[in-house]
Amino acid sequence: MKRQFLTFPLILTSLALLFLAVQSCLAETLPPLKDNKAPQNLRELWAGFDPRQEPLETEILKEWEQDGIILKVLRYRVGVFKGQKAMMAAVYAYPKGGRNLPGLVQIHGGGQYAHYNACLTNAKRGYAILSIAWAGRIDAPGYRVSPHEVKLFWEGKTEDPHYRLTTDWGALDAYHAPSRNGRDAFPSIPVASWTLDAVESPRNNSWFLCALGARRGLTFLERQPEVDPEKLGVYGHSMGGKLTVLTAGADTRVKAAAPSCGGMSDRYSSNELHLRTVSDPPSLKRITCPTIFLSPANDFHGRINDLQTAVKEIQSKEWRVTCAPHHNHQDTAPYEVATQLWFDEHLKGSFSWPKTPKTELRLKNYSGMPMFGVSPDPSRKVLSVDVFYTQQGLVDNQGKGLGQVKQRFWYHAAAEKKGQVWMAKLPVFSTDRPLWVYANISYGLEKPVTGAGYYYRTYTTEQFNLSSLMTMVKAEDLQAAGLKPTLKPELEIEAFGEDWDKEWFTYQLSGWERRSHKLNEPRWAAPQNAGMRIELRSEHANKLVIGIDHYAAEIELPGGMEWQSRTLRVSDFKDAHGEALPSWEGLGELRLEAQATLRSTKRNDTTRRKVGAPWKGAEPEFRTIAWVVSQGLEP
Repeated sequence: MKRQFLTFPLILTSLALLFLAVQSCLAETLPPLKDNKAPQNLRELWAGFDPRQEPLETEILKEWEQDGIILKVLRYRVGVFKGQKAMMAAVYAYPKGGRNLPGLVQIHGGGQYAHYNACLTNAKRGYAILSIAWAGRIDAPGYRVSPHEVKLFWEGKTEDPHYRLTTDWGALDAYHAPSRNGRDAFPSIPVASWTLDAVESPRNNSWFLCALGARRGLTFLERQPEVDPEKLGVYGHSMGGKLTVLTAGADTRVKAAAPSCGGMSDRYSSNELHLRTVSDPPSLKRITCPTIFLSPANDFHGRINDLQTAVKEIQSKEWRVTCAPHHNHQDTAPYEVATQLWFDEHLKGSFSWPKTPKTELRLKNYSGMPMFGVSPDPSRKVLSVDVFYTQQGLVDNQGKGLGQVKQRFWYHAAAEKKGQVWMAKLPVFSTDRPLWVYANISYGLEKPVTGAGYYYRTYTTEQFNLSSLMTMVKAEDLQAAGLKPTLKPELEIEAFGEDWDKEWFTYQLSGWERRSHKLNEPRWAAPQNAGMRIELRSEHANKLVIGIDHYAAEIELPGGMEWQSRTLRVSDFKDAHGEALPSWEGLGELRLEAQATLRSTKRNDTTRRKVGAPWKGAEPEFRTIAWVVSQGLEP
């Protein structure tokens, strides 16, 4: 009998048909809609999903050892949707030889990556950690997947040397920055060929899909031999903060949660179905585990006025908040370390958080101005008590006023200890604006803690911050209390006296450069025909950069111990294109720095201009920044 041989193309075709046949036989992860009716609340949304039911089918894409830590880039099965598998890529790490380790799921934010440094630093502290790449982006030695490589993966360009396996959402699209189909399915609930349901359904929303992937990540962790399945935590920043809330609210396996800059303010959507299902409140109301909110006071995504509500919504009585003044979507080590310390207490039992400080605002008192009392927990040595307050407390509804949120100015009020209570006077500039006030307590650590911050930069700190909740008072209440403004308009913007930098800020780990939102406060509004005078001195000849929003001016300093006075006109401040600042009105951020790169604010314009130069010698000394009025200073 003559043998029949299949040609290579026919073999490939047969294999492809076999693959499609196998795919079509896979059971769907989510049950079909009954009568085409979409879930209408959070309970219905998660009904029928068992995160433990399906096999994980874990694939190891890369494995290495670093500093006694085992690290892996891998993929695990998320589920089967419309007949196709979805696979989640991630970085996983644990200390070599570790047993009964607490496990963490780390969830990156928009534009971020699943990152090996988050894994490495936490593993060195005795955790097993899975950093999931829900958007497909991965940062690991020898395995980097940027948006470029994500697109190569979508397009199946396996011959490209930069091609990498990464997250595969199969028939769906839960990618971000960019989305595969050119439409972001996070704020909306689309109905399209690449969504699950043929009707408007929260199962078509990417928040739900990514949270589902995170819950499968918990399943991955609890099945690892080195992990204690009873000690699982979840944390994330920005979009990852919201996904932390959605995951903790849906899965009781989470024993501790730490969302940063997200998970509080998605409560203003005009879509009622979104509000009932994938917005923040439904998930917050189902959180039962200990939760700490990392919430910078000027953050645009997790807004501090929503923090008070979120804390009341969660079911857990074990919560804390930490709120850096002036910061927006970034933070410094004493605040970022809260995540690590929270898990140390609730998953390892190796740390004990002080209680949230008690506070009391007194509007009527002998001083004629509001008084704020703070009673910190004395179980640890208190390093400092700082009170911050603002009269720029806008109601941030549906994203309105976000520019003001990010540039909100916080006054610092010195607190004086009287017995066990620290008291601070709060002079106000106006009684026509509300008053928001809270306290920060700085505590020392027995030994330094090293971790990876919001954007994976390694930090080390010897102290941590605990905040009170914010007290919010309406303008009508200030007036009803008979309060009178005691602060007057000021020409001197900064006198550089004691604690001056409490009203300034920096995101750098070291250095003298500072920023402030003082120019956004009406108290320091520039008069007509004003110039800005700065007095300072520098040991060596240097250039100093004064920045205002997207503009900057350079000052040449000769060096030496003589004080130098320079007065700048509004036209001295130029943007990336060399165009002058139009006026002193509507100013936001004021910066003192050695060098800066100005970027165009115009859409799709990549123009940049560098100003200043590396600083030489000792730090500069400052004496004053003030408005000066002269006809000769007209632009």
